[in-house]
Order: sequence, then C-alpha cells, then structure tokens
Amino acid sequence: MELEQLHLWLSGRVQGVGYRFQVFTEANRRNLRGWVRNLSDGRVEVLLQGTREDLLAMREWCALRVRRAIVLDVEERWETPGMVLGEFEIR
Repeated sequence: MELEQLHLWLSGRVQGVGYRFQVFTEANRRNLRGWVRNLSDGRVEVLLQGTREDLLAMREWCALRVRRAIVLDVEERWETPGMVLGEFEIR
C-alpha cells in the first residue's frame, strides 16, 4: 500500500454542526490516519493519510455527506507524507 496525503480546507456551515466528530467517525471507519480541526476563520482543516482511492472517497464524503453541514468550498492540496501520522483524531 502506497501512503498518500491529502490536506483539505472546507468552508461554509462547517462549525457548530458536529462536522469534526462526523469526519472523525468516517475517517476511522475507513482506517485513515490524520486529524481534523476548526480554524478561527470559520473553516475546518483536515489532514488525511491513506491510499489514493480512500482519500478520494473521503474528500467526496467531506464535501457532500456530512449531516447538517453546508460545504460551499473545498480547497485541497496533495502532499508527500513527511511522516506516518497516528490514528485519526480531533484537534
């Protein structure tokens, strides 16, 4: 398995709706590594590690499937993993 890394910044109604917990649950269900956190500007930042296939599926899930959230924009950056992250966590 080749480990890849995807960094996401999501904006819209993504804070105060349980977004981080839902991302945490889904990322763990998919056995992804990384973290999710709220940013002071109202966005949510997500760093994910896993296979490209799993990361693409998780990106789509983050943009479209989180209950009560309204994602208006997704900024993404594919990165070379510097180190293997631990289990997925909420920061």
